[in-house]
Amino acid sequence: MSRYYITTAIDYSNGDPHLGHAFEKIGADAIARYRRLCGDEVHFVIGMDENSQTILEPAAEAGLQPQDWVDRLAVVFEDAWKSLAISHDDFIRTTEPRHVKAVVELVERTKRAGHIYEGTYEGYYCERCETFKQEKDLVDGRCPEHPDREISWTKEDNYFFRLSAFRDALLEHIERHPEFVQPEIRRNEIRNVLKEGLQDVSVSRPQREWGIRFPGDEQHAVYVWYDALINYLSAVGFPDDRHGEWWPASLHVIGKGITRHHCIIWPAMLMAAGVELPTTVWAHGYIHWGGRKLSKSAGATVTLESATERYGPDPLRYYLLREVPWDGDADFTWQRFDDVYNAELANDLGNLANRTLAMIHKYRGAQVPTAEETALDRRAGDVLATYREAMDGYLLHQGISAAMELARAANGFIEEQAPWKLAKDDSAGAQLDTVLGSLARALGRLAVLLSPFMPGKCSELWKALGREDGLPGLASFADLDLTGSAVDRQAVLFPKIES
Repeated sequence: MSRYYITTAIDYSNGDPHLGHAFEKIGADAIARYRRLCGDEVHFVIGMDENSQTILEPAAEAGLQPQDWVDRLAVVFEDAWKSLAISHDDFIRTTEPRHVKAVVELVERTKRAGHIYEGTYEGYYCERCETFKQEKDLVDGRCPEHPDREISWTKEDNYFFRLSAFRDALLEHIERHPEFVQPEIRRNEIRNVLKEGLQDVSVSRPQREWGIRFPGDEQHAVYVWYDALINYLSAVGFPDDRHGEWWPASLHVIGKGITRHHCIIWPAMLMAAGVELPTTVWAHGYIHWGGRKLSKSAGATVTLESATERYGPDPLRYYLLREVPWDGDADFTWQRFDDVYNAELANDLGNLANRTLAMIHKYRGAQVPTAEETALDRRAGDVLATYREAMDGYLLHQGISAAMELARAANGFIEEQAPWKLAKDDSAGAQLDTVLGSLARALGRLAVLLSPFMPGKCSELWKALGREDGLPGLASFADLDLTGSAVDRQAVLFPKIES
């Protein structure tokens, strides 16, 4: 059994979760669930970035102290992820003592290695990103991540991290380990940034009322972006030796807007402190609404609550990961959501389940008959190979597409074999058994393949097939046998919605 440590970016504590947050968590959850199907021991971590200066204003407006504000918001986020069946093992908060301990240790190691020094910074600063920006990083004079906000010119004394010293080492690491930055388009971007040269970066801000004190200087706080990155280590117990049980991380899942932090600054921080680098950073794209990045600041009208309530959490999970390429961007529209739900979930999958269970119930007294191997079983083997290739490459949308090929093949198998005709032919009993048994196996296999995307509905389907045990892993896929199981005609999985 292999160990697999997966993380997402931790979320700012300055507002409620939105669909963009959910997309990242759902995608990472699908990967974690897939790795469990593969037999891996998985540790899946998400969390909250709570030392941001951006929380002070909303906390004050709510009449709360900063700690009370982040405590309240952490509950809101955890409730949201519970409602979406996110299967995380830990929820790290950067105000926790375990995180402060890790930050102090990493700063002190880096100082001892001679990679932190005092200096003065003067330049553009995005309040929302809480990051200094070079002029070449701006679009029309504004931060590309927050184009609705003015950007300010700032001058202040800081502690600096000697990032420029790690340019060549980072380039060499990426050349030797192309899997480190994925997908390829992001790797090319990072390579180009490195070739242009790096500037040293601030790792402290003058003392504020909120944040982690900078080790050795009470007049400064650790810069929030620097402290936030260290959550990936603090969540597994760094600096205690036990962190080595899970570190290095197998996969960091992030949005493409923070690749420089995760693919340049973070690995340089680890190199400076003598800590091993994570295996892969995957930078997914964005959900768009009306052609613009979906975010709170963009004023998108679709909310996480409204999207979840439309059909329930599982159809939303399916739609987001099927419609938004895990390596690109796509628009969210209600019409497209409705179309995908009806065509793929209600018709292709839901109708397949309804027909198959009804026929087993009617023709074989609700018991799955013994069945020989069929062309549908062989098709399932081909589907599994395509599915695994897609999921191993983190192309989740292609993984869904592969699985749904089996649903379409099973529907075609029904039309071709016409079991309702076989049921009228006394001499075709064995053939009917084979058809119905093969269809039951196809449904069981679909429950396995689609469970990373729709864990709740796939569990319902598995139980409807007469199985009370948990879903099997992929190792059992080829030999899956439901013979003798008593099927249950439960409520329709995906009721069709008329426009």
